[in-house]
Amino acid sequence: MKSALFIFTILLTRFGFSQSCLGQWVTIDDDSGRKKSVVNLYKKDGKMFGEIIYLFPEKGRDDNPKCEKCPGSLKNKPVLGLTIVKNMVWDGSEWDSGTIMDPENGKIYDVKIWIDETNYNKLNVRGYIGPFYRTQTWIRPTKEY
Repeated sequence: MKSALFIFTILLTRFGFSQSCLGQWVTIDDDSGRKKSVVNLYKKDGKMFGEIIYLFPEKGRDDNPKCEKCPGSLKNKPVLGLTIVKNMVWDGSEWDSGTIMDPENGKIYDVKIWIDETNYNKLNVRGYIGPFYRTQTWIRPTKEY
């Protein structure tokens, strides 16, 4: 009986972690399909946040560019370390009610985030402005970047 309980616990733990949005995710450029950055999603005070922790090298760009178009106090702050996902709330099936900022243009969008049902290594990130939206797919890194 103990071994069956142990196996059940291991499987349940593995299933739970495999579906978690928390952790590191590679963002993909919509136009080129290239890897852009790594965002670390984490929980703080029951809400989810996301910080840029790595930028993939890009020809003609500084290693750590400044967020020139970011609003308010974020203007001209380094992109590395920038919190772009804020105040996400778990609604039982997805993270919702928060915002995401695009550091390239400084625009802030309402956002929903959820794990792809067919592939737990893909994360759907949908940014909204009113009824209009765009969905990006982020992927779990398979190795050190």
